[in-house]
Amino acid sequence: MVKTIKINSLDRFLKPRNVLVIGGGVWGKSIVFQLKKIGFNGKIFAVHPSENMFCGCKTYRNIDELPVLIDAAFVGVNRVATIDIISQLSKANCGGAVCFASGFSEAVSELNDGRELQETLINMAGKMPILGPNCYGIINYFDNFCLWPDQHGGQKVDSGVAVITQSSNIMINLTMQKRGLPIGYAVTAGNQAQLGLAELAMNIVKDKRVSALGLYVEGLGSIRNFEKLVSLCDRLGKAIVIIKIGKSEHAKVSAVSHTASLAGSDKGAAALMKRLGVARVDSLAEFIETLKIFHCHGRLSGPSVASVSCSGGEASLIADISNGKQISFPKLTKTQIEDLKIALGAKVALANPLDYHTYIWGNADKMAQTFISIMQGTNIDIGIIIVDFPRPDLCDPAAWDCVVEAAMVTKKAIKKPVALLSTLAENIEESLAKELMQKDLIPLCGIDEGLAAIVAASTQKTDFDIFKNPVILPNNNKNSRLLDEAYSKSLLSEIGVDTPRNVVVKNNELLDSLPFEFPVVIKALGLSHKTENRGVRLGLTSAEELKIAFGEMAFSEYLIEEMISDVLLELLVGIINDPAHGFVLTIAAGGIFTEILSDSQSLVMPFNRNELNAAIKNLRISKVIDGYRGSDAINMDPFIKNIFKLQEFVIKNSHCLSELEINPFLITASRAIAVDALIKM
Repeated sequence: MVKTIKINSLDRFLKPRNVLVIGGGVWGKSIVFQLKKIGFNGKIFAVHPSENMFCGCKTYRNIDELPVLIDAAFVGVNRVATIDIISQLSKANCGGAVCFASGFSEAVSELNDGRELQETLINMAGKMPILGPNCYGIINYFDNFCLWPDQHGGQKVDSGVAVITQSSNIMINLTMQKRGLPIGYAVTAGNQAQLGLAELAMNIVKDKRVSALGLYVEGLGSIRNFEKLVSLCDRLGKAIVIIKIGKSEHAKVSAVSHTASLAGSDKGAAALMKRLGVARVDSLAEFIETLKIFHCHGRLSGPSVASVSCSGGEASLIADISNGKQISFPKLTKTQIEDLKIALGAKVALANPLDYHTYIWGNADKMAQTFISIMQGTNIDIGIIIVDFPRPDLCDPAAWDCVVEAAMVTKKAIKKPVALLSTLAENIEESLAKELMQKDLIPLCGIDEGLAAIVAASTQKTDFDIFKNPVILPNNNKNSRLLDEAYSKSLLSEIGVDTPRNVVVKNNELLDSLPFEFPVVIKALGLSHKTENRGVRLGLTSAEELKIAFGEMAFSEYLIEEMISDVLLELLVGIINDPAHGFVLTIAAGGIFTEILSDSQSLVMPFNRNELNAAIKNLRISKVIDGYRGSDAINMDPFIKNIFKLQEFVIKNSHCLSELEINPFLITASRAIAVDALIKM
């Protein structure tokens, strides 16, 4: 097991006065080339076994000969040689190193020694910070510095976002964007052997020039460190947006329950980000546009939008694309209508989204009056002006200056964020996007990604204090076993969860003297999916029917329990030990509708009453709960009380619990009964 070592400060590494290049191949040469290209004004040294000069830089035979302490080193040799060099750099008090070589823990299926070699690398590094292995390194566009062995597309900025990824290729793509996003730091973490994304980010976001943080995440790393990062960014007023990949098989930790498929890694990630108030997006385009909102304004107070355009087609388009999303277009108030009539006259139909036609096009004062009238409402979180600028190589963009002028007046008047949103991403060029940001306007390139960015940027923090109630950390119990239903229910009954009265039988002697009345249910013990395996019979009304079922089913042991009647609702409740995100609770439509409806909500644990209420309300079947087509609303209090008892059970058994599922949880007028139960621990 790798020892935890407190790492030295990253200050020298992130903003070095000198750089050392080790590795004489094409990658080492590219490092020197990129350093000179970006305008690095520090000294560049090289270690080479035979050459006296390397790409114009003085070389030394070994690290001990270097005349100064090295602030940042690029190690571009093979994986075995990397170990020894990292050890030498650490002993020489180097400020930090990029480990370029691959063949470590990312290749354990191909190389038997990959994980062992990575642990050795960490030990050899000691307190010296290292990036990787298996990564390109770092670009600091604030200070004209990079340890980066390939092309990149960023430019010097005075203020900008920090982006950290595990993938080097994804980072190259992000630096090549032409959407106007100012990137200050571009850092790749590779295997996160020593420095995880959260640890890197906590060092980087303290830079006052950093406006927001973007993370491209394959594996989250330490949950506790991620919680600390979120708390730090909250204190600094810097929002976070994340792309978390891995929506498929990564954390489906068990195949024995429905919950495993409903609440795999993606649901766990979504629940954790929601708990922490971290914006989450699905594409790089949405990622960039969200970062632009955060850079220009910060977190939005909500997704209520006032939209204006000079085209009915654009007004209809934004309304249609927003349909089903969290974007809302508040109805116009009486004051807004009166003000718009003064600005536009009687010919324009007034609504939000608004088509203000072309009557006032070119009149910046009238356009501003219109924009202000609809955007200044107290129920508006952001104003959108839909505008696609003409291509400057074939057209004269001067005719569109009126839109920018009116937008600037509007922004100053309403004291709210104002975005210029193009329907097509390419219709706000990079130079124009930068110019708009200098004018305190938000350029959003592309209507689909722009609207998704508004939703993401509206992500709010939960009212749950993450330090007083930290996420319940997952365990590494590899010896868990599936408990039979009778034992599972006895554990639930001990903590006060409502279960049916029951008895376990191995022969038919007890069938004439059950401790409860008919009708009853008989279940074969030892099966996780009883219905599919003909292991359950329902609604048996007499001892004779029970004996017949006992003989026909032909299992060795049975659970007989009272039949629950007058059921109003069936729900599934499941809890999994997600190794990446902690314990995740899922509530879903239960019984046979679990797979058919795919109607579920997930929460990381622990959660509070507000979060649980919101999860229940967000289920599609909440219409049934609230009273559908004249029926009475269902009393959910007994169900909620049982859920919090389950949470207490998880807290008590977090060291060994792997999975818990109740399907169904039957809701009656006065009870919530755990009818089928599965526990793995």
